[in-house]
Parts: sequence; C-alpha cells; structure tokens
Amino acid sequence: MASMKERENAFENKFAHDAEMQFKAEARRNKLLGLWAAELMGKSGDDAQAYAKEVIKSDFEEAGDEDVFRKVRGDLPAETSDAEIRAKMAELAVVAKSQLLDEQG
Repeated sequence: MASMKERENAFENKFAHDAEMQFKAEARRNKLLGLWAAELMGKSGDDAQAYAKEVIKSDFEEAGDEDVFRKVRGDLPAETSDAEIRAKMAELAVVAKSQLLDEQG
C-alpha cells in the first residue's frame, strides 16, 4: 500500500505546485497589464510600478478576471476599447507563463 500513498502524495504535490504556478502567472500577468496601462496613461518609473501594484491588488476583490478588467477599464481613456484590454490580458497571460517557465528552467 505504500505505492498508493506515494501516488496520492505525488498527486497532491503536483496539484499544489500547479495552483501556485497559476497564482504566480496571474499576478505576473496583472503586473504586466498594469505596466502596459500605466504607459498608456503616461506614467513611468515609480508611478508606473505603483499603478501596477494597484492592478495586482484589484485581483483580490473577487474570483476571476473581471475585477482586474474593471480596474484597468476605469482608469484607461475611452478610446482604449474593451476588446483591446481583453486581448492584452490574454496576450500577457501567455507572456507571464512563459517568463515563469523560463525562470524555473
């Protein structure tokens, strides 16, 4: 029965690792999104970093991505479309995951 317990532990460890990686990827995506939005708003340096932190914090309001979308949508000028923001979120999710995998390798 030791092998069943080992398999169970391995599965639990993989699940925990995957959940942690997903959390890190979402936080990284939110930071990158915040920096992108900050640039569109004319922010740079410390102001851009501070705004990126606000975007990261906005993700703790509710499950899913809508809280982050609402934060950025509310701060960006009207000429930035909802579709553009959502496309950037999807693009940066891929970038964030890639960066994390590169850091692990």
